[in-house]
Amino acid sequence: MEKKIKTAMPDFISIEEAVALSREQNRDNHRRFINPEIVNLMGILNFDKCFVRAKGTSVWDADGNEYLDFLGGYGALNLGHNHPALDVALASVQELPNLLQASLNPLAGALASNLALVTPGELKYSFFGNSGAEAVEGALKLARAATGRKKIVSCEGSFHGKSLGALSVTGRAKYRTPFAPLVPEVEFIAFADAAALEQALAKDDVAAFIMEPVQGEGGIIVAPDEYLQKVRAVCSAHGTMFIADEIQTGFGRTGKWFACEHAEVTPDILCISKSFGGGVMPLAAYMTTEKIWKQAYGSVEKAMLHTSTFGGNTRAVAAGIAVLETMYEEDLPRQAAEKGEYLLGKLQQLQEKYPFIKEVRGRGLLIGLEFTPPKKGLMNLLTGGALEKMANEYVGAMVAGELLNKHRIITAYTLNNPNVIRLEPPLTVSYEQIDRLLAALEEVFAKNKGFGDMVFASGKTILGSLLKK
Repeated sequence: MEKKIKTAMPDFISIEEAVALSREQNRDNHRRFINPEIVNLMGILNFDKCFVRAKGTSVWDADGNEYLDFLGGYGALNLGHNHPALDVALASVQELPNLLQASLNPLAGALASNLALVTPGELKYSFFGNSGAEAVEGALKLARAATGRKKIVSCEGSFHGKSLGALSVTGRAKYRTPFAPLVPEVEFIAFADAAALEQALAKDDVAAFIMEPVQGEGGIIVAPDEYLQKVRAVCSAHGTMFIADEIQTGFGRTGKWFACEHAEVTPDILCISKSFGGGVMPLAAYMTTEKIWKQAYGSVEKAMLHTSTFGGNTRAVAAGIAVLETMYEEDLPRQAAEKGEYLLGKLQQLQEKYPFIKEVRGRGLLIGLEFTPPKKGLMNLLTGGALEKMANEYVGAMVAGELLNKHRIITAYTLNNPNVIRLEPPLTVSYEQIDRLLAALEEVFAKNKGFGDMVFASGKTILGSLLKK
């Protein structure tokens, strides 16, 4: 009989050991095995803390210090961290098969049915995936298949993801250029410019126009309701699919279930993700009408043209079912509308007091503060212009750094406009927690008077960190 030889297990790091790693050990793993430059970037402003517990809007570090999360997973935590309804939902399906492609998952069918009840208009058919970028990829393919056209129109300053198709319609050259050539026949127009849209669609050769009702990474830029209504009319007139990217704005974030409802318009295709999985499971979908779905995939030969291995898996869709139920039970869209109005009003008062706050804008609990970079000075001269470049590129990060390191409040700047910090807390955030944020901002702004003090101090720290590398 052949003797079996058991090989020794590699020196794996266990879950328990990983949780107990020191901050430097964690940095070292990321530096050696993931992305060393992100370690450098996160470390510049002390954004590489280790957190060991989370609940609602609060997270705690290993020393027991509480932080308020006003970043909210870039909109993925509308229900907050570790909402108990998600634990119950996942526990209820733990013995079911999670992946079994040779079947029709009853939970996926139930979630799709539930979604059709809460989405606007005649949106009915859902395709489940794992991320916002995947939802955008599927939406672009659907539009091309349904219309027989190839051209896509998107907006400058937009952000739709970093996979190849989603990146092709993302409106910032910094992210696109290193990966060219991308998907062809994509045109970019100014955001919220109805005349530019009409011109772009005039030849009746555009498969889809994709846009965010609120440009998140563009700096929290809200599209006027009248513009969205015009988009709907122009797309209909030219046979172009209107794709609404509500990956960040969906599920109550702006004070409605979906941001396009403020303008009372329904897109042809709706992209959703982020908070759809409750912050515990990766879950995404694109939705469309029965007519459009059948135009694209309405035969046995076409039914399998677009698929996803993990899309619609049991645990993910169970989380999605719990998210919809919890939103209704806790009336989260209303909470977002009321708390957002309160926060916006208080921030506008700060803007009147501190002129370096260039603009306060947003809708619901998706709010941006844009800052005016400080004027040139001696320190800028001594650094050969490097400090001015730091201020222009990292002023939002500097404010976020002050909030994190001195007030234990987590925020971040927007990718396409680094002079903007985003405030995107869970919709369950309390008024007391909002007031704590406001008090921290007041202290940051008052302490730094002309704002330049903080920028110069932070700029020197950033320059020093960069020069050591």
